[in-house]
Amino acid sequence: MLLVAHGSRDPRAADATRALARAVAAARPGTPVLASWLDHTQPDPAQALQALAAAGHRRAVLVPLLLTAAYHRRVDIPAAVAAANRSGTPIAVRVTDVLGPVAAQVDPALLAGLRRRLAEVDPGRWDALVLAAAGTRDAGARGSVGRVAAALGAALGTPTRVSYASAAPPDAGTAVARLRAAGARRVAVAAYFLAPGLFHDAVTTTARAAGAVAVSAPLTDAPELVDLVLRRVDGTGYRAG
Repeated sequence: MLLVAHGSRDPRAADATRALARAVAAARPGTPVLASWLDHTQPDPAQALQALAAAGHRRAVLVPLLLTAAYHRRVDIPAAVAAANRSGTPIAVRVTDVLGPVAAQVDPALLAGLRRRLAEVDPGRWDALVLAAAGTRDAGARGSVGRVAAALGAALGTPTRVSYASAAPPDAGTAVARLRAAGARRVAVAAYFLAPGLFHDAVTTTARAAGAVAVSAPLTDAPELVDLVLRRVDGTGYRAG
């Protein structure tokens, strides 16, 4: 099993991916679980696949640790699989869906992980919620984030808006300020991130400055995320509890 993360200059992001890989491996004894990154951290997915092939593995399942099916899923990951098979012993690779919404469906485990992180930072109730994502220029990917926000808001019975750390407005501080100006007194921010880093730091700073009462931690190795990864591998649906 190969987990492929986006990658970051911030070493905390790679540490979080490694923690998730360890948690997935613990939940699936006997299956090798490797972590790789598209940028900034080694190995990249092509190198990791080559290492698996050299070790005698003839098949691998690649799980994109991505929350939207944008450029990295459509272009970078297929290119890495092709490069691995050009450069070494061939290995059959099945690439799973991303961890974010698939065919407009938001996985309940993803929502459960977001709710877990919110409860950890503030178990109270909020007047409104902001779902803070990394950001993308891809309209389809932004629509995917919007579906997560709508589903999370419905699950919590809380008005929910989207914000982005880059590439698209509004930022988290602006989203919080707008909700407060509309009358919300307790506004929390759900971090739609898999790992800590500069984007999450920026969200925390701007949201707090605008009056947010809580900003959740990234999903990292939440049990619900481990479950979601394994079900992407197995191609099975969500089972509560």
